[in-house]
Amino acid sequence: MTSFSSVSVIAPARLHMGFLDLSGALQRHFGSIGVALNEPVTHITISKNHKKQHLQSARAAHCLSAFCQAFEVSDALEIDIISTISEHVGLGSGTQMALAIGAGLNAFYDLNLSVRDIAAVMDRGLRSGIGIGIFEQGGFVVDGGRGENTITPPMLAHFDVPENWRFILVFDKRGQGLHGQQEIQAFKTLSPFPRSEAERLSYLLLMQALPAIAENDLARFGEVITELQRTVGEHFSPAQGGVFTSPDVARAMHWLAQRGAVAIGQTSWGPTGFCLIEGHDMAEHLAQQARAVFADTPLQFSVVSARNRGGEVDVMMS
Repeated sequence: MTSFSSVSVIAPARLHMGFLDLSGALQRHFGSIGVALNEPVTHITISKNHKKQHLQSARAAHCLSAFCQAFEVSDALEIDIISTISEHVGLGSGTQMALAIGAGLNAFYDLNLSVRDIAAVMDRGLRSGIGIGIFEQGGFVVDGGRGENTITPPMLAHFDVPENWRFILVFDKRGQGLHGQQEIQAFKTLSPFPRSEAERLSYLLLMQALPAIAENDLARFGEVITELQRTVGEHFSPAQGGVFTSPDVARAMHWLAQRGAVAIGQTSWGPTGFCLIEGHDMAEHLAQQARAVFADTPLQFSVVSARNRGGEVDVMMS
């Protein structure tokens, strides 16, 4: 087993655009769609150390311990967390930290593991496989949910996102979405998701959204995402207080839709909202208008681009 002097890993944030079958009515549970973002990112470096380091991030420490125990390698390492994705705002921070730590250790110890080997050890992909898929290849991805023998949800489709598409993210700086035991309990208490709705959403994705992104048809793609988000959001509303977790984000998303934004939705449990605009300048102009209109609220608006490549792992030799 070879080791390197240091390893650098960049793991991208993701938008979770919704589930297809929340009750397993079509024999597979969940099934989800999402997209990788160029910003924000989790960026770490791993290097040699003569003793175990005390990590201030409890999540990173847990990931380090889980990996080193599973693969019987030393945890006497220096881990520098350069940047992180904000936790519990819908951008996939937990999965990306786990994969960043795991991919970095995999490279550092030259273990030749796949991303899915790492994800399984870290208990990622228990519902959605989107975070795994975007670390593997970036872009727009669709996973096949969980079947009887699933370890991590398989990727069914992958498309590059057109270069001129831009997302406006709407953050509510006051709160976080459901997570941990709250999230587990919410899934237990939700009413069954109708089979007819799972069939309808699956058809809309397969025969409208996927052809639309393949043909750079922003309007049609946006229509499907908005409809999927509305349907899933209404199903989740008893647990999160509405289609959107944050009433302020809901108002901002309505305002943005009235001014031409499409693909209106909330990523995961929120509270972060998202929408799509064609063209960087147009997106920046609309975001700037929104900042002025919603200046007296705790909202923050950010224009980001899709990332058509996966996570980055760079090794530095001694």
